Amino acid sequence: MRQGAPLVRSWPEVSIGKAVVEEVTLGRIISALQPIAKLVVRFAEKHSFIKPNDSRALHLMTKCAQTVMNELEDIVIAYGQSDEYSFVFKRKSNWFKRRASKFMTHVVSQFASSYVFYWRDYFEDQPLLYPPGFDGRVVVYPSNQTLKDYLSWRQADCHINNLYNTVFWALVQQSGLTPLQAQERLQGTLAADKNEILFSEFNINYNNEPLMYRKGTVLIWQKVEEITTKEVKLPAEMEGKKMAVTRTRTVVVPLHCNIIGDAFWKEHPEILDEDS
Repeated sequence: MRQGAPLVRSWPEVSIGKAVVEEVTLGRIISALQPIAKLVVRFAEKHSFIKPNDSRALHLMTKCAQTVMNELEDIVIAYGQSDEYSFVFKRKSNWFKRRASKFMTHVVSQFASSYVFYWRDYFEDQPLLYPPGFDGRVVVYPSNQTLKDYLSWRQADCHINNLYNTVFWALVQQSGLTPLQAQERLQGTLAADKNEILFSEFNINYNNEPLMYRKGTVLIWQKVEEITTKEVKLPAEMEGKKMAVTRTRTVVVPLHCNIIGDAFWKEHPEILDEDS
């Protein structure tokens, strides 16, 4: 989870005929969620989140998203950055008869309960002081291109916000500027200006920052091979023998990669397959 100057977040709205009724009838379904806006900064401060990025919080968010995907297997891809996650369902999903309220409530409740359940795995020395709250919404996108545009927008937002926050907190933490002074220093600067400030004043090459911070996290289903030990006993033998057994499983895998453009989608065509 990332901290920085207050940001106004907007969410895309799509009007497609009768999509205003509860039953979602067309397109791919996106369920997007984030902490309740007015609680984000206070929650981060009360729980001593590291600025500008706290890897513990980001990994916890990803663990929660993986839990959601494992419970709701109709999700084909998820994307998360900072304090938000978006989940994309199969185009032909008939889960709960495509009722929008069911998609939203199940995703949000599973995510919120997972956040509390796994908190101590990531914040060992920081107790959870009060339960967090998350909100969510369901949006229907009529085409694969619109879906890709949405996810590209979220990743571009990740880059823009992270670059700003990296410079902002360097100015506050290392140069001793107040938050207001840092905001004024960065007002009107372009990406090239922010990169120059980082490199010339703090010896930070932004391109060397962790990909998780710069690109966010993509969750997809992938087949992996697992090797386990199994005891095999033949009829003519008194004692069994231990043998290595390889099996293939499909699991949710986190990636920190570029999803803007066509390369990612060509590498993983199954995500947008018409049958998915």
